[in-house]
Amino acid sequence: MYPALEKELETYQKRTPKSRKAHERASNRVPIGVGSNYRYYPPYPLSVRDGKGSRIHDIDGNEYLDHNLCYGALFAGHCHPAVMKAVEKRLRIGTLFGMPHGLELELAEEICARFPVEMVRFGSSGSEITMHSLRLARAVTGRSKIIKMEGGYHGGHDAVSVSVKPKEGQFGDPEHPTAVVSSLGVLKGTADATLVAPFNNLPAVEDLFAENPDDIAAVLVEPIMMNIGICMPDEGYLPGLRDITRRYGAMFIMDEVKTGGKLAYGGACEYFNVKPDIVCLGKSIGGGFPLAAFGASREVMEVIAKQKMFHAGTYNTNPVVMAAGLATFREVLTREAFEHVSKLNQKLLDGYQQTIKKAGLIAYAEGAGANGALMFYPHRIRNYRDWYHIDEDLWTHYWFAMTNRGVLSQPYWWDEQWTISVQHTEADIDEHLEVFADIAPALAAAQEERMTVGPLGTYAS
Repeated sequence: MYPALEKELETYQKRTPKSRKAHERASNRVPIGVGSNYRYYPPYPLSVRDGKGSRIHDIDGNEYLDHNLCYGALFAGHCHPAVMKAVEKRLRIGTLFGMPHGLELELAEEICARFPVEMVRFGSSGSEITMHSLRLARAVTGRSKIIKMEGGYHGGHDAVSVSVKPKEGQFGDPEHPTAVVSSLGVLKGTADATLVAPFNNLPAVEDLFAENPDDIAAVLVEPIMMNIGICMPDEGYLPGLRDITRRYGAMFIMDEVKTGGKLAYGGACEYFNVKPDIVCLGKSIGGGFPLAAFGASREVMEVIAKQKMFHAGTYNTNPVVMAAGLATFREVLTREAFEHVSKLNQKLLDGYQQTIKKAGLIAYAEGAGANGALMFYPHRIRNYRDWYHIDEDLWTHYWFAMTNRGVLSQPYWWDEQWTISVQHTEADIDEHLEVFADIAPALAAAQEERMTVGPLGTYAS
């Protein structure tokens, strides 16, 4: 750890003593003091008091311009008036019935109107939805194996807890990655049915099908890979996956948990003009409430309709969340909103690029829709292994320096990305850029001291 980073960490701890005490207390009852492993970071995470619009306050009273937005689940921003109004009204009628109540049909109609699906089932989280989408693909095809991309994250269930963040010594062949289980407790038999390919590599996927011609039920992919910052698909990559799966009789599943409510009106399906067999939605479609969904054609969903495949959940379609989802689709996820946010994101990206050039940083800014990221690389990454070699201290310096100046530039961890909500303004973007311009010279100086550029254009410490 170098002196400039140590100074930012000291400043953080001086600004947030109540967060430190809250974390110490929570750690006595809650493992690592948080409700999800990703929420912990050293020395301790911020504890939040409240949020409104594009801002939050921590329990020490510090205000932050929020581009964390719950890991991208708040395209609506905090306490969006339309969502809050719908929820408050619904709370007076009833919160949970475990029976049909009509709102599920209304929300399914909204989803089918903008995504290339004909039927929808609902759940509460992205993990739950990707799990059921894989079961659906296996039920339809009668096959057992799936393909996911190296470094891809699709939730916490066993089938996708493979090669999420493998270490360099575990990688294996770059064209045929080794499948690496990501957690203790993952059922080996389940993980063994998961094959791994590099992102943006169609021949590698083709090879896996050739090796397992009658065994692969589905290819599961994020259309924009967002477990390594921002990694865009090569031109033709997604249509290529569509073609390969069709030729081999497998399902093509697009995990739009992150992109479905933040990239475009019709998600990545519209943005990239591709039609998968199954679409997974989550995060921002609930406007801050726990809502997720998977959709497909009537033919594919027939295995559920005929009760050949089991899908259930006590909190599925609970009316409070359905009301929030309807308000979000009708009054937040509008074409005008996507146009507004895309313009703000482009302004932020352009501003980052200008500051990067002026400061002499070896980095670039990448983004699409409501999301973006500062990537400390000399060239655009195409896959997990491109991303792997990052100066974690340099990124940590960036995050704490921004946070100490009142801007949560993104969720903590260098594999994440910022989100812009419909409640962000041009003044918010100006503030974000001013803070980044203020810290960029220190980042560039630290980078120059710590890094050299290797012969292939990648960083070497």
